[in-house]
Amino acid sequence: MDIELISKKELLEMTGISYGQLYRWKRKQLIPEEWFIRKSAFTGQETFFPRELILARIDKIVNLKDDLSLDELADKLAGKQGGIELPKSEFAARKIVSDMVWKRWAGLADENERYAFHDMLYLYTADALLQTGEMSIEEGDALISVLREHYPSFNGRPCELVFIRRMGIASFALVSASAELYFDNGVKVVARAPLTDWSEKLVERLV
Repeated sequence: MDIELISKKELLEMTGISYGQLYRWKRKQLIPEEWFIRKSAFTGQETFFPRELILARIDKIVNLKDDLSLDELADKLAGKQGGIELPKSEFAARKIVSDMVWKRWAGLADENERYAFHDMLYLYTADALLQTGEMSIEEGDALISVLREHYPSFNGRPCELVFIRRMGIASFALVSASAELYFDNGVKVVARAPLTDWSEKLVERLV
């Protein structure tokens, strides 16, 4: 699965931001280091970015930078929401996820009576995919398992969820943001999305 790239020159022209702004946002970790991709071009080495991810990120930065400091914005965009938690009963009462999701996976944090942010994110992600109609509730069991086992390994670094299906069998993977993936012709990519998108949407529902 080849990621569409955009050159640095084209990015600056399209968005109207300056070279200095781009690299200041990089230093502040508003834009992940791994999105700066060095590739050979006819003029030599040039910098490219994953087109969809960088354009969405810059749009978000531009829209939020007047209301938040750059440090606050960096935390928001990186999904650093480890301090957010809710009693399970309050999370259920807010109806942030459907009753079907709640009944199926409410026991994610059954060792205590509070949900950490990641527990809520797993439920929210499963609910979002179920709402599209592309994922069954049984396939959601595999999704939850992958998220619980592997999402903590990224430790706040941007990652993407890849949902594929081959011969009717669903599989899920977490990959570093902007990673290029290639599958044989028998694989259908059902969805590929940055988990930071769902993280930010969940935060908006919680605060």
